[in-house]
Amino acid sequence: MNERRVIVAMSGGVDSSVAAALLKKQGFDVIGVTLKTWGFMEVGGAPKFESGCCSLDAIFDAKNVANVLGIPHYTLDFTKAFEDAVIDNFVEEYLSGRTPNPCVICNRKIKWEELLKKADSLDAKYVATGHYAILDYDEINNRYRLKHSDDNPKDQTYALWGLTQTSLSRTIFPLGNMKKDEVRKIAEELGLKTAKKPDSQEICFVADNNYERFLRERVPDIINNISSGDIIYHGKIIGKHKGFPFYTIGQRRGLGVALGKPVFVKNIDAEQNIIEIGDKEEILEKDVIANDINYVSRTELKAGEIVFGKIRYSDKATPAEVIYADDKKIHIRFIKPKNAITPGQSLVLYDEDNYLLAGGIIARK
Repeated sequence: MNERRVIVAMSGGVDSSVAAALLKKQGFDVIGVTLKTWGFMEVGGAPKFESGCCSLDAIFDAKNVANVLGIPHYTLDFTKAFEDAVIDNFVEEYLSGRTPNPCVICNRKIKWEELLKKADSLDAKYVATGHYAILDYDEINNRYRLKHSDDNPKDQTYALWGLTQTSLSRTIFPLGNMKKDEVRKIAEELGLKTAKKPDSQEICFVADNNYERFLRERVPDIINNISSGDIIYHGKIIGKHKGFPFYTIGQRRGLGVALGKPVFVKNIDAEQNIIEIGDKEEILEKDVIANDINYVSRTELKAGEIVFGKIRYSDKATPAEVIYADDKKIHIRFIKPKNAITPGQSLVLYDEDNYLLAGGIIARK
């Protein structure tokens, strides 16, 4: 296997463009690839121009950058693998009353596991992406570690907790501890088309950010069989909802009830077809249980130790006590309550030095 050959996953954005440029400058044999994982014909919601990750515009932008850098570029069709691993999971989670994080699944199953298979066929030792994450190797414990940048608001380690040691051993994050403005400056100096391209904000295959539209078009027979149910506030029925899959914990807008004060979705009961709402203080909780655990920088957590946890991408990591932890389940208790802990989202834990310890999918209590 060629130790100097690396496949760079080029999304058509500025980050992966600069990642490829930096690796070439370091003397690597760089091969750019763009993953075609979906199309608007399959997922709907097409804007006037296809500009999101994996869209036609993204593929063309990546190819343009590759031409400027003088590296080969290929488009790989991972549509079937993406649908099986990511889109089906996304739909199943919403139909179970949970709110999924498809980027976590995509990173593990598609951007690494599938891409590494392609790397093998091209005799490439490494894969690289434009993620803002720090990767190092702990020689004492013989383990690859992911570290959250100390001062980078663009840090993306939260979405990388599912990566295995095997995947990390063959990964390069060229941007490491760089800042976004530094990356854009490099792109401008190189004359890359993506230098000023805005960041993608939505989930790639729901480009219009309309999850209700997506679900209704994706599984119309199932959605049409989910009848309107009760909205309950403090034990009393105060209204009707349009279908439990169209709500998420902590949601305030679009509830269709007027109580003269802000209220929020507190619980989604898919089996009973009930949406329970509550006041602001009622969606504050300390305890979180997560399943489907993956340990990253450590091999275990011990009851009683203090870690720092995030419950969503935009969340700030705050102190929590480990109540219980094994290979399948972690139970932590935050020192101060968190707002709207949401089943289906990820619980990601760090130590005091910002190393990512472990992650898992938040479960119902």
